[in-house]
Amino acid sequence: MAALILPTDWIKNWDKSGKNEFLQFFQDLAGKPSSDEFVKDLQTALYELCWHVIQGNLKVDVAAGLLADVMELRDDMPSVLADVFCILDIETGCLEEKHKRDHFTQLVGACLICVPDGMLKERLDPETLESLGLIKQAQQFNQKIVKIKTKLFYKQQKFNLLREENEGYAKLITELGQDLSGNLTSHLVLENIKSLIGCFNLDPNRVLDIILEVYECRWEQDEFFIPLIKSYMCEHQTLCHMLGFKFKFHQEPNGETPSSLYHIAAALLQHNLIALEDLYVHLLPLDSSIVEEHKREILEAKQIARKLTMVVVPSEKTEDKEKEKEKEEEKNEKPPDNQKLGLLEALLRIGDWQHAQSIMDQMPAFYATSHKAIAIALCQLLHLIVEPLYRRAAVPKGAKGGLMTPLRSKQAPRPAERFDDLSRDVFTMLCYLGPHLSHDPILFAKIVRLGKSFMKEFQSESRQDTKDRMDSLLSCFLSIADQVLLPSLSLMECNACMSEELWGFFKLFPYQHRYRLYGQWKNETYGNHPLLVKIKAQTVDRAKYIMKRLTKENVKPSGRQIGKLSHSNPTILFDYILSQIQWYDNLITPVVDSLKYLTSLNYDVLAYCIIEALANPEKEKMKHDDTTISSWLQSLASLCGAVFRKYPIELAGLLQYVTNQLKAGKSFDLLILKEVVQKMAGIEITDEMTVEQLEAMTGGEQLKAEGGYFGQIRNTKKSSQRLKDALLDHELALPLCLLMAQQRNGVVFSEGGEKHLKLVGKLYDQCHDTLVQFGGFLASNLSTEDYIKRVPSVDVLCNQFHTPHDAAFFLSRPMYAHQILSKYDELKKAEKGNRQQQKVHKYIAACEQIMAPVHEAVVSLHLPKVWDDLRPQFYATFWSLTMYDLAVPHNAYDREVNKLKMQIKAIDENTEMPLNKKKKEKERCTALQDKLQEEEKKQLEHVQRVLHRLKLEKDNWLLAKSTKNETITKFLQLCIFPRCVFSAIDAVYCARFVELVHQQKTPNFCTLLCYDRVFSDIIYTVASCTENESRRYGRFLCCMLETVTRWHSDRAVYEKECGNYPGFLTIFRASGFDGGNKADQLDYENFRHVVHKWHYKLTKASVHCLETGEYTHIRNILIVLTKILPWYPKVLNLGQALECRVHKICQEEKEKRPDLYALAMGYSGQLKGRKVHMVPENEFHQKEQPVRSATSGSLQNGPGNTGKPAVTAATASAGKAEEGAVEDSDKSKDKSQAAQKAASKNSTAANKVSSSNGSSTPNSTKGSKEKEDKEKTTKEKKEKKEKNPGSTPEAKAGGKDKQKEEKPTDSKEKTPKADKDKRKDDKKEEKSKIDGKTAEKEWSKERDVSNDSKTKEGSKVEKSAGAGSMKSLVPRSEGVESDREQKRRKLDTHSSPSHSSAVKDNLNDFKDSASKHHPNHSTVLPKSKEKDDEKKESDKSRDRSNEREKKEDRKDRKRDYSNSDREMSQEAKRRKDENGMSSSKHSKSASPSESPHSNDKDSSKRSKSTSKDKSDLAKPEKTSGGKKESRHDKEKSEKKRDSTGAKEEKKHHKSSEKHR
Repeated sequence: MAALILPTDWIKNWDKSGKNEFLQFFQDLAGKPSSDEFVKDLQTALYELCWHVIQGNLKVDVAAGLLADVMELRDDMPSVLADVFCILDIETGCLEEKHKRDHFTQLVGACLICVPDGMLKERLDPETLESLGLIKQAQQFNQKIVKIKTKLFYKQQKFNLLREENEGYAKLITELGQDLSGNLTSHLVLENIKSLIGCFNLDPNRVLDIILEVYECRWEQDEFFIPLIKSYMCEHQTLCHMLGFKFKFHQEPNGETPSSLYHIAAALLQHNLIALEDLYVHLLPLDSSIVEEHKREILEAKQIARKLTMVVVPSEKTEDKEKEKEKEEEKNEKPPDNQKLGLLEALLRIGDWQHAQSIMDQMPAFYATSHKAIAIALCQLLHLIVEPLYRRAAVPKGAKGGLMTPLRSKQAPRPAERFDDLSRDVFTMLCYLGPHLSHDPILFAKIVRLGKSFMKEFQSESRQDTKDRMDSLLSCFLSIADQVLLPSLSLMECNACMSEELWGFFKLFPYQHRYRLYGQWKNETYGNHPLLVKIKAQTVDRAKYIMKRLTKENVKPSGRQIGKLSHSNPTILFDYILSQIQWYDNLITPVVDSLKYLTSLNYDVLAYCIIEALANPEKEKMKHDDTTISSWLQSLASLCGAVFRKYPIELAGLLQYVTNQLKAGKSFDLLILKEVVQKMAGIEITDEMTVEQLEAMTGGEQLKAEGGYFGQIRNTKKSSQRLKDALLDHELALPLCLLMAQQRNGVVFSEGGEKHLKLVGKLYDQCHDTLVQFGGFLASNLSTEDYIKRVPSVDVLCNQFHTPHDAAFFLSRPMYAHQILSKYDELKKAEKGNRQQQKVHKYIAACEQIMAPVHEAVVSLHLPKVWDDLRPQFYATFWSLTMYDLAVPHNAYDREVNKLKMQIKAIDENTEMPLNKKKKEKERCTALQDKLQEEEKKQLEHVQRVLHRLKLEKDNWLLAKSTKNETITKFLQLCIFPRCVFSAIDAVYCARFVELVHQQKTPNFCTLLCYDRVFSDIIYTVASCTENESRRYGRFLCCMLETVTRWHSDRAVYEKECGNYPGFLTIFRASGFDGGNKADQLDYENFRHVVHKWHYKLTKASVHCLETGEYTHIRNILIVLTKILPWYPKVLNLGQALECRVHKICQEEKEKRPDLYALAMGYSGQLKGRKVHMVPENEFHQKEQPVRSATSGSLQNGPGNTGKPAVTAATASAGKAEEGAVEDSDKSKDKSQAAQKAASKNSTAANKVSSSNGSSTPNSTKGSKEKEDKEKTTKEKKEKKEKNPGSTPEAKAGGKDKQKEEKPTDSKEKTPKADKDKRKDDKKEEKSKIDGKTAEKEWSKERDVSNDSKTKEGSKVEKSAGAGSMKSLVPRSEGVESDREQKRRKLDTHSSPSHSSAVKDNLNDFKDSASKHHPNHSTVLPKSKEKDDEKKESDKSRDRSNEREKKEDRKDRKRDYSNSDREMSQEAKRRKDENGMSSSKHSKSASPSESPHSNDKDSSKRSKSTSKDKSDLAKPEKTSGGKKESRHDKEKSEKKRDSTGAKEEKKHHKSSEKHR
């Protein structure tokens, strides 16, 4: 015994207290009610007491006395003690210690008075009894026992058979066979049977046998025979043995047990007249053989499945057929009946579920119900149980149904009245039935309808306690769906009605529950049942057969076959179809078309199968090269889009899957969302749009649908509504947007760590494109309220959800548009005024109300410093507007309307079309036409309102607290660049917005600087783009170039659109614009120079990218170049340079990187096609200047106009980028300004320049020559001006020019040679504009800073600076020049060495014009005195120049150091030293003189002298390089470089040499 009840202390202190405690303990036990626990404790206590005696701890007589006292406590104590003695007898008999056995014997002997002898004889061993003296001999006692047992159990009672009379049996049969319909009862019949037994000496057992025989013949009379047998019987075993013998009789090889015998056995079992355990052993087959048979069936099923999936050789097929025939023959030899199953069927038919369940538990799962008879019997029982509940709760409207009679037996299960009753028996029975419910479709439908009814009750229930109670029932219904309904559907042959019925139930579950059920059905259920294993194999075999024959031509018949197959086994079928689609994507279209015969349940299963295929962990989503997305994923995504659009499938699961993948940081599956939105909503995302499509996309929704996409996507209303509903119902719209916006950077920084750069770019593009597409879908499909309710404000999106700014504004933009229109409508209704002006004011008021909070919100997005230049209002306006707001695409509207007119015409001409169809089509086209025209009108009004609003706002847009350069930088950085790569429409929008800001004459906005910054250095921008971004960036550049080219191509257009606009001012620090100062504007010809410089810059950047060898650089620049091809290259030599480089790429990449090769070849072909449109450089911008007036013409590109002026403090602080951007543009101002300045300045400047690169000391003999040349030049130019009045923008300068024309001239004195030299010099300077740009930026920055300190010298110094601004760079010594030229060619692949001088001209002009803001009027000087003053000024300026040289050198060195921080190249530094140092020295040589705003008379005088200076200056300039330079030019021409600039330079040097 495990636990001791008697403490050892009692034994030790027995006499003192142990005995009394022991007695007390027994008395307590005896007082308890009798139970198993009580008997156990009592036995344990007695056992321990006796064991102490056996071990000698307690004396025998003491224990015997105590036991005698205990015996009196209860009546059953002797029996308990006898049991204890029995145990101890066995235990002591096994012990080796003899004394313990003796102690036991003594104890039992002492207790003989307590325990009767009979009990001990029953329980003790015969040897023990012999030693106790209770029996004489043990052997005799054993023999006696055997005899008694034999007599009792095996000896048959002897009847005198001869005494039995047959008449008695005849009367017995008559008695039992009589009509039982009257008042005859079993009691009366029993009395008669007793009489017959007594009268005729009948054997009672034979009588019982006859009763059973008669009962078997009249098995329907249960009410009579059961009470009779119950009354007749004395022992259950006898009846059970008799039935057993009857079953045994029918167990012959071909024997068949009658159903009546099963019935009476079942009835007797139901009434507990026999025990199932007793009868079960008489039945065949054995349970072990049943298990073996079940295993054999599973193996056979698997073999069949394996054969169906294997490829079999024809010879093997014949062998297999023979084996199958043999097996069939073996099966035909009928085995004996399965009596257990027969009895089970009978039990089920009479409703004895308990015994039936016991039998089924003995067998393998679903073995019993796999036999049709049993399944049908169980189904019948279920019908009876669920009937009342079904009639009450689940009968559909209009259905009648047959009434079922309930079972009469009281022992049968009770019918279910409420849903709670189902859990009593129904769910258990269904689980035993399993897939074999398929035998009874009616019961299947009933169960499904009950489930549907329950779900409706469950969903409508509001009380929580009731709902909690119903949760268990819900679990039961889900289990039944999993274990019974779906497997049963698999075994039904194409029953579409059952499939639809089941969908009516399933659709009430959330998709998570449904998909769980489908997953179990697909992956587990088919392996649990032999029948289902076969069905699965047959379905796959049939699916293969259909798919092999599926084509576009036979979609209908194949679709019907697929439909039939899918009604029962959709998971298996779809799994195979999807596997085929992943391999062969050309199957997608026929498969999608063939799925039209599916049921709703099948569509839902298809959605699950697609998601499971997408989520397959065994499949890699990348190809082996790790640079592209796998084709199987692309195929599935394409299928998703097509299937979900065409058929009404629930989208929630698929959308949630994509969301979950994004949450997990995986963006591959965005491909699915992209396809679904594209197909269902008709919103395409492609960067390969044509110009016409892009134009259509800037219109309203109708125009977008008609002309904005590649395919005419119609009938998307229903599908897009379904997609919208799925997103809103499951609250997935905003999460998907935010996750995509965040994942864009996640692709690069989280996901892209180990991935190939090419793949990262593709994933980024896919993520971005899907975001744009999805956002576009939400904007066009969600109602205003839905959108505003779901999308938070910009600051919340950016600060809380960490959405990038471009994406945040993209999502918020439709919201603001909606809100403004709503507010506008409100205001219109409040005050009914139809005048256009009132409407505009209301619109502006609505904008202010809606956008004011946005202006406050955006402040938190950037640092406070940003808002010093850009106003939040401007920032918000830029980001909140779209192309729809800026312009109406009239051409696109006209194009689509004309198409519709053509369609109507074609319909009229079509004679084959039926009249009613004609009418419908014409009505449709007319309605569309009206819609488009109405939309165009509406957009036009809207655009006018927006432009009016912008006109009012523009003055407050840009503050420009720092510099215009900083303002442009922030505008480009925060507005243009992020948005221009966001989408193709946004790229166009950015270009048009810049143009709009220019056209609005926005204060502080420098258009020139903006365009310059965009075109000047595109390398970094291009290199950092993905493939699609580079397409958009290229489109942006294309639009910008289009505008620039329009201005470049026509002087009238330029004068109209730019001539008097603040965007083309070259005074960067000017805070206002008076609109009347023509001299501060960039003239047309100089604008052409600037455009040429931009083209050169683009060429340089492109060549650089192509030469890097980097995949991304090359791919992106080729894409950009292809996009900008309509407008670039326009210059022949630039085009040739590009063509050469691209040809090299084609050769290099042909084998290595085929995709780059294809891009390069494509571009190369298009470039060759554009060659006919290219022009030589001198046609693109006039290298040989047009004839000009004596003042402006002689100064504009003359060699003496590149000196450095002193600059005002405000101008000097302008940044390097500012000056570099518009350095070419400032030339025009210098020319117009210089014409009005003193001639002495020009002579000084010319002297200084001519000596700058030679001896760097003034030439003392130049004075007289300069005077003569000036006079000649002035006269000649005056004549030319009179011939061509107003031919240049400078000629239109106003009153000053008129006075110049009135002055007498002596132009005939000028020699032709001087004129020729002058023209050569002009050519040279124009040519130099391109190559000197890089160095120009560096020294112009130095010049500004150095001149800053000189502004304190007052207006005189400024005046002299104005004169100095007309100096020009002249050629340097051979060594410096040749070295510089060679290096420049290596870097720039361009040959215009003197370009920098022209560029410098412009900046100097700009600085000169800046000095005009400090006027210092002076009186008019006589001509002779003026000449003397010029000499003095030139002397003074030279002296001052020498004094300041040293200081300037030191400053230059400091600036060199500061500029190196801007990553200036070594070449740029060298150019700075060569060009900048010498020129900067001369900028100080000018002496104080009169104000630039002197009176007209003085101005005209100076213009004369200036022109003389210029003509005089031409000669010494030409002699400065000499023969060495010409030798150098020869070498260059031999190398066959682009020699235009070199030739010009050569001529220039020769003429300089002659002059010297």
